Amino acid sequence: MSKLHSGAAAALADVVRDGQTIAVGGFGLCGIPEALIAALRDSGVRNLTCISNNAGVDGFGLGMLLATRQVRKMIASYVGENKEFERQYLAGELELEFTPQGTLAEKLRAGGAGIPAFFTRTGVGTVVAQGKELREFDGHTYVMERALVPDVSLVKAWKADHAGNLVFRRTARNFNPNVAMAGRMTIAEAEVIVPTGELDPDHIHLPGIYVHRLVHNPAPEKRIEQRTVRAG
Repeated sequence: MSKLHSGAAAALADVVRDGQTIAVGGFGLCGIPEALIAALRDSGVRNLTCISNNAGVDGFGLGMLLATRQVRKMIASYVGENKEFERQYLAGELELEFTPQGTLAEKLRAGGAGIPAFFTRTGVGTVVAQGKELREFDGHTYVMERALVPDVSLVKAWKADHAGNLVFRRTARNFNPNVAMAGRMTIAEAEVIVPTGELDPDHIHLPGIYVHRLVHNPAPEKRIEQRTVRAG
């Protein structure tokens, strides 16, 4: 059975609602599900908790949702490219849960694997560990981190078949597999869609069992966060 929907708006229509926790793949602007983020903005849902390594930039990526004030809380590792994020956070209008990058990846991976929590030394002795259980193993202190299981996950792939099997392209893979595995409902957008059975099983990065819906986005913008050129 094909998981392909007619567009991003149709794929989100009966899924997203106010107050949900939504995880979004990508690293900076690399490998972000551009069409799905735009459709999420257009849906008008509010009071969202967004899980993502970054918070986009002003006017693009998750920055679009911040501009429309649809995000109540961010769970992220790095937010330094977004002035509107900074303004909302410093004004007390936006909650932020800072999470070390490796810990965030593992929290998502654990959620997808059905592991409710794990112990890590990362963050011990810092604000990251405040209010969390600490335990000693082999003479070292560890902090317990709970897994993340978002209501909806939005991811970006390079190629997919109609069954939802995904192939990512180079560094655009980044957080996308973990985000996809963790979601109760996962929606993927892909640049290339092929018939089921055409992908070599050995080339598939994420099995279709983790993907519930699929959207074709053949011409994403693929913006670059900061373009630097050398004078003369």
